[in-house]
Amino acid sequence: RTIGDRIGEAKASGNLGNTLKILGQFEEAVVCCQRHLDISQEQGDKVGEARALYNIGNVYHAKGKHLSWNMAQDPGYLPQEVKETLQKASEYYERNLSLVKELGDRAAQGRAYGNLGNTQYLLGNFSEAIAFHKEVRNLASLYSRICLLLRLAIAKEFGDKAAERRAYSNLGNAHIFLGRFDISAEYYKKTLQLSRQLKDQAVEAQACYSLGNTYTLLQDYERAIEYHLKHLVIAQELGDR
Repeated sequence: RTIGDRIGEAKASGNLGNTLKILGQFEEAVVCCQRHLDISQEQGDKVGEARALYNIGNVYHAKGKHLSWNMAQDPGYLPQEVKETLQKASEYYERNLSLVKELGDRAAQGRAYGNLGNTQYLLGNFSEAIAFHKEVRNLASLYSRICLLLRLAIAKEFGDKAAERRAYSNLGNAHIFLGRFDISAEYYKKTLQLSRQLKDQAVEAQACYSLGNTYTLLQDYERAIEYHLKHLVIAQELGDR
């Protein structure tokens, strides 16, 4: 502010907002992130504007989850305050998505779709959640094809396999609540395959656990036992009591 650097002030405000969000000071976080947004719009900084919209969405998303932590209910059965907070998160993510599409930022689009999917899942809008997570999966697949032509370092920067793995897992979760257990199993299998490619044993264990539960729902108990045993073996290897 002293040197009249408005862009610097905007970025500092955004960083303050993100820090306050982590501290659970959500109202103050929104004020700081809104300042980031206002200055970015004033300066015609579209990239800064997109980041500010995304950060405000994250604050409301975190606040919504925080409010519902101590409430025992299924997704979709939420107090009005929690619903309104998550809906605000969705609104800001949608504004962010519109802007990053305009900017042609595919990685940012993937993040926006993923968070929109997660907020809709928490709201109990499972069909909408599936649609958003499918967009993440499609973008992740695109990154995979691009990264075949680029250096390994750039492939890591895109993080395409991890994004694709998360999308498959979220699709599996959403289909469980729609009662489409066979489709969930297929998505969890893709999650398991990618977790093995990524050599992420913790995620591999989670995928086995999800598959065990899904096959229990499908009443295929022998296969359920098979996956639960795989989960048990990895948990023991990791020393995860």
